Amino acid sequence: MKPSLIVYYSLTGNVADTVQKIAKEIDADTLELFPKAAYPDEGVRKFLWGGKSAVMGEEPTLEPYEFDGEKYDRIIFASPVWAGTFAPPLRTFIRANREALAGRIYAAVLCHGGAGADLALKKLRQELGLGQWQASVVLVDPKDRPSEENEQRLKAFYKELEFMAY
Repeated sequence: MKPSLIVYYSLTGNVADTVQKIAKEIDADTLELFPKAAYPDEGVRKFLWGGKSAVMGEEPTLEPYEFDGEKYDRIIFASPVWAGTFAPPLRTFIRANREALAGRIYAAVLCHGGAGADLALKKLRQELGLGQWQASVVLVDPKDRPSEENEQRLKAFYKELEFMAY
């Protein structure tokens, strides 16, 4: 069995904290994506800039990263929800690595503070195209507002990941 990889973008730390927790629990590798032009991370500019970028389907240029899809059976994508979709750095990654992602099993982790997670998950699945979809979990501000509900959702997510047939 090959290891899993969690590919993620985190603006305020909610996604990053969650990814570290998941990676430790399931013994996964992680790949954090960094856009060359950083998004504002506070105030109104954060919502306007990030929302516009997400709605417009932008593909920001990313800092260099290393990715070898052959090393992994399962790729877990983790992202904040912005304006009902996933963060644009994941779009850039998926489109740049479409061939290397083919034939993998996918899962997703989405963090949000409001609404739009179901639509974001649908858009992520559409962006990935055909492929075996294993599991997903949606968490509400897990770092900023820890809750028993988020913990229960993570436990259910781990259980879904365990039952994957390789």
